[in-house]
Amino acid sequence: MPGAGPGQEILHFLISTIFGIYIILLMLRVIFGLVRADYYNPISQTIVSLTNPPLQIMRRVIPSVGRVDLAAIVLILVLKFIELWLRVTIAGLDAGAGVILMVAIRDLLTTVIWIFMIALIVEVVMSWIQAGGGGNPNNPIMRLAGSLNRPILGPLRRALPHTGAIDFSPMIALIGLYILLIIVRSF
Repeated sequence: MPGAGPGQEILHFLISTIFGIYIILLMLRVIFGLVRADYYNPISQTIVSLTNPPLQIMRRVIPSVGRVDLAAIVLILVLKFIELWLRVTIAGLDAGAGVILMVAIRDLLTTVIWIFMIALIVEVVMSWIQAGGGGNPNNPIMRLAGSLNRPILGPLRRALPHTGAIDFSPMIALIGLYILLIIVRSF
């Protein structure tokens, strides 16, 4: 932020970090439900325990629809809106609620794409470690990354010709996700 003092920058950093971490935890919870990730995975359980308190209250008013946790989605949107509103207010700028809402939606879509991109990279790197004999196939991170990537990589693997030891589907998925990221950021 040009022209902002150190106090403003620290406040912006703290707001972005605190809201950002919690929003990502909520997003992971929603995505894990959609891809049917292992609920009993220790990482899943940690995310559930950290995000459950506000969601239990919200679910009294906002029910889930199938595997879609609407309460979590509403909470994600509200938290992102509050984060952006606080940052705009601290910066002394004036932005309408509609503009903040549109930026919030764009930022959230960007974050979802990054979650999938990071999950792809994690799965690829961990598969290299596992192939070298140093990995544990029951690693909770590896299992969750695999669950996240299954809806993307499964169709690609079926569509691509079998090339033996080299799986090109993660590279193609990353290219596609990055193109999607460019499109989302352009709005």
